[in-house]
Amino acid sequence: MKIAFVGKGGSGKTTLSSLFIRHLAAARLPVIAVDADINQHLGAALGLDETEGAALPAMGAHLPLIKDYLRGSNPRIPSAESMIKTTPPGEGSRLLRVGEDNPVYQACARTVRLDESAVRLMATGPFTESDLGVACYHSKVGAVELCLNHLVDGREEYVVVDMTAGSDSFASGMFTRFDMTFLVAEPTRKGIAVYRQYKEYARDFGVPLRVVGNKVQGPEDLAFLREEVGDDLLVTVGHSDWVRAMEKGRPAPFSRLEEDNRHALQTLHRTADAAYGRRDWERYTRQMVHFHLKNAESWGNAKTGVDLAAQVDPSFVLFEGTAAAQPA
Repeated sequence: MKIAFVGKGGSGKTTLSSLFIRHLAAARLPVIAVDADINQHLGAALGLDETEGAALPAMGAHLPLIKDYLRGSNPRIPSAESMIKTTPPGEGSRLLRVGEDNPVYQACARTVRLDESAVRLMATGPFTESDLGVACYHSKVGAVELCLNHLVDGREEYVVVDMTAGSDSFASGMFTRFDMTFLVAEPTRKGIAVYRQYKEYARDFGVPLRVVGNKVQGPEDLAFLREEVGDDLLVTVGHSDWVRAMEKGRPAPFSRLEEDNRHALQTLHRTADAAYGRRDWERYTRQMVHFHLKNAESWGNAKTGVDLAAQVDPSFVLFEGTAAAQPA
């Protein structure tokens, strides 16, 4: 299951995504956590110290390796250099699976221990001083999008992505790559504004969207969210002494998280699991192709010097039983 956490900056989406990751890990489910935000905080929220966080490999720095591996023997892709962030898989492409070992995970993922369990953590990498004036952040997030396009996952396998803040995710097709999107919203006008933007795009592309109210301090806050969000409001989360202690570097065992917040995470889990029955791999593949052709026409063809529409395999549909090309 592919799960996204979105919201405006400061809404608490990284904190909520890290709690959900801990919840899944505590249930002994395989999890890949991905930090796709321009501000790289997911590692710290999962308990890494500053040195450990800085040592995480940047997916963007390994993009040539990622492209070369995923390309496989796909005859429609003449070279790894001709691949862009939206290149879809086809016959001969190599696919990624959550529980396997492969060169992409070896280069880009690191194991993070969480109490008695562990998750794999991947990060796009920070926007550095050397990028100023010569790159946009979407070029770094492109590594995540390319991996999601080639990912095959099952019901009890989770990829949880902490997305870039605000509505910036709409600059590419990555927002359509998820089985469920949880939008973390504060009970404020700014928090609701991001929800309205996301809802419009989500509706156009059939993206499942539910709202998690955060920093809710009383009945007035709850009433505000219900009035503005309606039935999209799934659950609310309040103050957490457990989170505050973790942010101070004094984490307690996850089992000590407040009961109300544990119940909220269980609701998120049930909602994500229920989305499995609504999976439509043909629509998922069509959307992948749609955004690839759109990017090819707007900038990709000019940048690569090839007709990227030729990379589309019209007979290929990505689904759980899709066979992947074997490594050479």
